[in-house]
Amino acid sequence: MKTITEQARQIPVRDEVDVLVVGGGPAGLMAAQAAALVPGTSVMLLETRGALGGNMTQGLPLLGFLGRKGNQIIDGLPQKFVDRLRERGQATHHRACPLHVSLTMIDPEGTKYLAWEIMRESGVKVLMYVLVVDVIMEGDEVKGVIIESKKGREAILAKRIVDCTGDGDVAYRAGCEMAYGNEDGIAQPATLMFSMRGVDSRKLRDAVADHPEIYDIDFIPNEFFRPMDNCTMVGFRKQIQEARKEGYNIPVERTIFMTGMAEDEWWVNMSRVSGVDATDPDQYTYGEDLAIRLNKEIASYMKAYIPGFENAYMDRVAPFMGIRETRRLVGEYVLTEQDIFDCAKFDDVIAVSAYPVDQHHPVGGDCTLMWCPDCHDIPYRSLLPKKIDSLLVAGRCISATHLALASVRVMGPAMATGEAAGKAAALSLKQGVQPRNIDVAALQEALREEGVYFRD
Repeated sequence: MKTITEQARQIPVRDEVDVLVVGGGPAGLMAAQAAALVPGTSVMLLETRGALGGNMTQGLPLLGFLGRKGNQIIDGLPQKFVDRLRERGQATHHRACPLHVSLTMIDPEGTKYLAWEIMRESGVKVLMYVLVVDVIMEGDEVKGVIIESKKGREAILAKRIVDCTGDGDVAYRAGCEMAYGNEDGIAQPATLMFSMRGVDSRKLRDAVADHPEIYDIDFIPNEFFRPMDNCTMVGFRKQIQEARKEGYNIPVERTIFMTGMAEDEWWVNMSRVSGVDATDPDQYTYGEDLAIRLNKEIASYMKAYIPGFENAYMDRVAPFMGIRETRRLVGEYVLTEQDIFDCAKFDDVIAVSAYPVDQHHPVGGDCTLMWCPDCHDIPYRSLLPKKIDSLLVAGRCISATHLALASVRVMGPAMATGEAAGKAAALSLKQGVQPRNIDVAALQEALREEGVYFRD
């Protein structure tokens, strides 16, 4: 590869803070708020895009707030966020679901507004439209980051950094050990969500409930869909097979769509983009282009083959592809799928999860779901790099195997790990120790005070 040598230059220091959170998605919002709630802690949040909320702005439901027994297992700051949305009519209740365990629909625009509101209330400095391009290291300790924007390169110094980028950008640049994809190095596919309005939801629900022999639904009794309540419909394999015979290009084996906040609104999750590394801008661009073209085909398919969609139209398209997997940390503990299936308990638990191992196959158009009998712990060590100090990781890039990540990647667990990481970052400063040496019992007690659920 042809290279050039960049001239050395002095980089101005834009700011210095106690805790720097990189990434303003579900994990990052909770991390910043949790850190700022520790008195005397200055917090800054960096975001590359023009809105806060990350995947919460895509029309996706929040998953994972309930356990297999119907009890609430994600609480604390994530639940307070949902409560405030519900007060404004911008979120639904948590509905137990035989397939996805629980579903909570949220309004994307309301989520963006509330995210800003909470950051202002918490005293968090927010800086948007910046990309972290490097880290500042002293030995094995991260001392800050280099950002790039239209203003040029600048430095932000921080005593603690929480990587909530989803792609592990800070951890990767700091030299942490990282993993990617399955045993063949292929990650789960990406999807560009879009909504359709003008759906006759009563016709759709009755058709599905009355004719299970025509409209096959995975794992869930068809009658579940008759009430006007939260749901995700996954199935309609026969309809896809018929459409393919007629020349439709459908990239998945199952039709997947879910309720929105309006009665006639449904969000479609079907534009499978496989084999794309979202940390490579060339591949990411290709994926976005392909997803846009696939969505047009999928919307036509929905109108032709799914009852109630005959007069529907494409309304909103998510601002970016939903990325299920890229880099993930290889940390002090690697959470495994066996831990999930065994309902594992850990002394250093910082969150509880019950979402199934939801693997969208890296190759091919199908999915596999595998459930734990109840729920399982997520250990604090899965947020810690092995050797690098002053850094924690939360959200989609925590330390987990490819299959375990297919469970804990969703927004409920991501918000929970974000809250824990932010709180740990701030408390480690108060205790005068590195995050890996924190008094975990004190961290757990601080999380309990915020309402976080732990098993007895």
